[in-house]
Amino acid sequence: MDKVFASAAEALADVPDGASLAVGGFGLSGVPNVLIQALHERGVGGLSVVSNNCGALESGLAVLLAAGRIARVTGSYIGANKEFARHYLSGELEVELIPQGTLAERLRAGGAGIPAFYTPAGVGTQVAEGGLPWRYDGSGGVALASPPKEVREFDGTEYVLERGIRTDYALVRAARGDRHGNLVFGKSARNFNPLAAMAGRVTVAEVEELVEPGALDPDAVHLPGVFVRRVVALTPEQAADKRIERRTVSG
Repeated sequence: MDKVFASAAEALADVPDGASLAVGGFGLSGVPNVLIQALHERGVGGLSVVSNNCGALESGLAVLLAAGRIARVTGSYIGANKEFARHYLSGELEVELIPQGTLAERLRAGGAGIPAFYTPAGVGTQVAEGGLPWRYDGSGGVALASPPKEVREFDGTEYVLERGIRTDYALVRAARGDRHGNLVFGKSARNFNPLAAMAGRVTVAEVEELVEPGALDPDAVHLPGVFVRRVVALTPEQAADKRIERRTVSG
């Protein structure tokens, strides 16, 4: 039952080239930076990543992206990540962009054992009809486009069929966790981390504060340990390393 590993490198030692990863985080909140850095240091490449966004400010998944380690991204937000856009438009990166709520539900469904579901999001657009550029040819043309999806009517309303997502591994970051893998997430970090954790066949969690079993109030647990296989306790310095994407002040 003790799922704690001595280091991030040890917890990720079996991740092979070409693995698929569900990665938690929302902007710069709740990003498993220590686990991502450990993958970078191992030199693992050809990765297929499922995440809301692909890093920012040269941190998070942007570290793997800049090193050319990511082959495919399934996400919902590119934002101001110029390196992401460059890799995508040059044909170096395959990208599946989907509505944010659909991404969240695809991860949750995969983790719950639901193979597919119908949603109204995307009906009447290229999300359902196909033709979204997944990969460019480097000259402005589309080398690979999204296929059409099944659309079905229920009670007079059309819905598009979306597949649940399962990945080989999941990397997440929690504010607190115990040795059994029960996790508590802080505020915005809860948006995608629990869903990513559910979708991974082998889920690895870095925790800012490791506590003993029984220390967490069961009613406060956001993700039960059944979904988590490995836990890495962060040092105080690692736990305190949190960037701010845009600083704003008011007079």
